[in-house]
Amino acid sequence: MTFSELGLRDEVLKSINDLGFDAPTPIQEKAIPHLLKSESDFVGLAQTGTGKTAAFGLPLVNNVKPGVNSPQGLIICPTRELCLQISKDLENYAKYDRNTSIVAVYGGADIRRQITQLKGATIIVATPGRLVDLINRKAANLSEVGFVVLDEADEMLNMGFKEDIDMILQKTPEKKNVWLFSATMPKEVAQISKNYMNDPLEVSIGHKNQSNENIEHIYYSVKEKDRYAALKRLIDVNPEIFGLVFCRTRHETQSVAEKLGKDGYNAEPLHGDLSQAQRDNVMKRFRDKTLQLLVATDVAARGIDVDGITHVINYQLPDDIENYTHRSGRTARAGKKGESLVLINTRENFKIRAIEKQIRTEFSVGTIPSSEEICGVQLTSLISKIKETEVKEKDIEKFLPQIYSDFEDLSKEEVIKKFISVEFNRFIEYYERAGDLNASSDRRERGERSDRGERSDRGDRSRGDRDDRGSSRFDRGERRERSDRNDESKTRFFVSIGKRDGLNPGGLLRVICDEAGLTSSNIGKIDVLPSFSFFEADNEHASNIIDKVNGANYEGNTISIEITKKKAESSSRGGGSRDFGGDRRDGNRGGFSGGSRDSRGRDSRGGSSSSSRRSSGGDRGGRSGGNFSKGYGSSSSSEGSSRRNYSKS
Repeated sequence: MTFSELGLRDEVLKSINDLGFDAPTPIQEKAIPHLLKSESDFVGLAQTGTGKTAAFGLPLVNNVKPGVNSPQGLIICPTRELCLQISKDLENYAKYDRNTSIVAVYGGADIRRQITQLKGATIIVATPGRLVDLINRKAANLSEVGFVVLDEADEMLNMGFKEDIDMILQKTPEKKNVWLFSATMPKEVAQISKNYMNDPLEVSIGHKNQSNENIEHIYYSVKEKDRYAALKRLIDVNPEIFGLVFCRTRHETQSVAEKLGKDGYNAEPLHGDLSQAQRDNVMKRFRDKTLQLLVATDVAARGIDVDGITHVINYQLPDDIENYTHRSGRTARAGKKGESLVLINTRENFKIRAIEKQIRTEFSVGTIPSSEEICGVQLTSLISKIKETEVKEKDIEKFLPQIYSDFEDLSKEEVIKKFISVEFNRFIEYYERAGDLNASSDRRERGERSDRGERSDRGDRSRGDRDDRGSSRFDRGERRERSDRNDESKTRFFVSIGKRDGLNPGGLLRVICDEAGLTSSNIGKIDVLPSFSFFEADNEHASNIIDKVNGANYEGNTISIEITKKKAESSSRGGGSRDFGGDRRDGNRGGFSGGSRDSRGRDSRGGSSSSSRRSSGGDRGGRSGGNFSKGYGSSSSSEGSSRRNYSKS
């Protein structure tokens, strides 16, 4: 089938021809004819790199009507990078259509300029947080929108945009077409389909959540202390690598990128703590392929649509299984082959099995290469480069007599050996010192710790990294049992704002995790009351939380927190009473009696802050994705589906 057979207008077909599109991909072939209809609710499930943007972008541009002064189409996507990529693609599709004007709106940019650009926009491409802000300012008019596209719907929900999406959709006409595109289909995405669509056509390319068959998945089992050394070996054994290295936290991302840079690798970080200018510069270099390795968090890497990525290296696995699909989907695009490499410690074998079940693909068991293997690969690569190097005769001619003179005492064989050894010695000396990094030889069969003498990696964790104990709770019964057993390991905190300030459990969770560099696994029970709130967190993070979360801003309210006494055992079991242990009669920091007022006897609302403590690098652009959604074998948190932006751009 050709694009001309799909029913697109001549202007759109002309732009397709300019772009060099030969034939529609499977998702385009099935989606476009349906989306050209007047009533066309649609759910498209396909992996990244399968042509989803054109699948909804071409019919959206095709359906724009002349003479309408308000926006007719709306595309909502999770990150700034993806927002810009989609808008650029749509501009290419609308190259010969004078009736179509595409405007991208996203956090981290001048909102006043975006307000001006929205006047006369035909199609809006937006991140949820910024669009909500523009709606509240009455700058975005969605009353005439006939087509709403939710791109990367699963990731938007993972990032806590559910409330924002609900609010946006409520501002659009009741009669509209909703097109939902997603790589995976968790129950939260299915709920959107149920709430906002009328008998949608569902198209799934391959099985739901299935991985791209052109990707080879390999995992390597190493001791926690050897994780970084193993990463370097995987890079060195692939001299032509052009890849992404995924970490779970901004802190780890920055640390790994800095280590690689110091060790001579061409690597840069991408996470939400970078300024927008820094992120733009890094992405430009990566797209231009002048940057070989991009070390990124899940969220910051969303929207990276770069051809030719050879390897995705999972320095750490994501908390959410479904985020692995998004990570690996960065490679093997447009029909090319790619590899997704995973580093796990000896207690994470169960995660591999959980991912295999999800993506319907089996991992290969990899072996961290030896020093001899790496040196052989590097030597072959060096010789190949030497043979392919262009000799600029005129430029070096005047230097040759002296060079020949310097080498006259050496034979041809000796010159070659010494020349090669300049590069070879560096690898052989380093890797012979390092030794074997493989932790086990029969990991898949045993699925347990292969080295009984190995110590826990807890001592190796730095602030902001995740606690592997949280990710090992893959059985609900085991999780409940551990929770009961570890009550004393939690510290309880009082928070100065509550429901009246617009706070919800997901919002509080996001503030804590973003400001303190933690994950949802470090946080326990959350109680949001009318005027104040409580939450529990692991004891080891108490001082960090006090230092980092105090003074954070949530929707114009400055947050103050204090450590309280444990809540009574009976209240945690009973579920009906909100009676918190302790006594505040003397004004000491103790427990609180649940009620409608701040127990300090004053209005608990904090004052407005002039600016957010959080980086403005896009809508939630730096937090590692998937921290609030279902992990390995657990059900998704209801809190995770209700998070909202706590720091408006």
